[in-house]
Amino acid sequence: MASLRKKKNGIWEIQFRDEYRRKKTITLSSTKYNERTARSLQSAVTVLIDKKINNDPTQHAPTKKWLEHAAQEIREKLARFGLCDLPSKHTAQELWDTFLDKNRDMYEETKKTYLHSKDRFFSFFKLTELLDELTQDRMKEWRRFLLEDRKFASATVAGTISKAKAVFNWAREQRWLAVSPLDGVGRGSFRNEAKDRFILESEYQRLIACCPCQDWRTIIALARKGGLHPCEILMLRWDKIKMDGDRFHVYNPKTKAWRFVPIFLDVRLELEKLLTLPETKDKEFVINRYTSRVGVNLVTQFNRIARQAGLGRVLRPFDNMRASRSVEIRKKFGPKAEAEWIGHSTKVAFEYYFMVLEDEFAVAAGRKTTAEMDISPDAL
Repeated sequence: MASLRKKKNGIWEIQFRDEYRRKKTITLSSTKYNERTARSLQSAVTVLIDKKINNDPTQHAPTKKWLEHAAQEIREKLARFGLCDLPSKHTAQELWDTFLDKNRDMYEETKKTYLHSKDRFFSFFKLTELLDELTQDRMKEWRRFLLEDRKFASATVAGTISKAKAVFNWAREQRWLAVSPLDGVGRGSFRNEAKDRFILESEYQRLIACCPCQDWRTIIALARKGGLHPCEILMLRWDKIKMDGDRFHVYNPKTKAWRFVPIFLDVRLELEKLLTLPETKDKEFVINRYTSRVGVNLVTQFNRIARQAGLGRVLRPFDNMRASRSVEIRKKFGPKAEAEWIGHSTKVAFEYYFMVLEDEFAVAAGRKTTAEMDISPDAL
């Protein structure tokens, strides 16, 4: 049991006996700390010394939460008596380097996003910054710096903050930090609606007609009609496709997750054509045009096809093809099927994928019928 008193000189004293029954005192200045803080510290000491005396390793949730937000000076006073651990004096550079080293098996494209976030972090912070000196206010300054001084798009900044949050949360798990300085710092939206584009059914047909080979017709069908990521397309194996059935099994190397996707009619059509080619015989992977399965840039070739098809340059083409299919699946099969087949939560779908189509304005105004909308026929 810890006791509290306020001395005539204005000093708060929290007194307790340690595991050897020795009397100990923690002092706080009343000019810096009010009675509420002093009484909270008294309660924390009572819990912590009791657990230490009884060799109880479990954590008391309210005390743990209070400690995470307590002033550094208070944590240091408790640490002197062995009542809490202080984070080690790790630097920001050590954090980022260690995190990336410990996660060397992450997908290559994901690793690139972390490296970009690291560069943006150190465009504002010093390599030698101590983690426990990084505050929420400075993190908010960094976010403003990226938006206002570096002129990054809000979606880019959101992605950067999201990756930094993951790094600092890892530091908290390793007990390098009691609390992340990015807690409470909003990342903003990942979505840049200026880059959204619904790939119409007529545009899909033109893209297919302009493809240089069957591999590329299959790539575009899997992206636009199957809703697959490029990495999922390149990792797709024939033994995961039941051509006499109604679904195929898709592996996402980024999330290391599997999901089932229907063999939509247009996808089946292009897969069947691919199977008739002699060069496809006995191949493990569906797409064999590229020797590498990682880091392949499909966007450049897609935009060559898009320009030939009269679409011009399409920004974020694979995201937009996937989002276009997401919209169509939701319309016909509902949000649950959309989430399971496209491979994300309904929250992510509503925040980043769903769009209001131009044709929907015309339908709402009575100038078009639903059947006249330029979307995939099997979405109607």
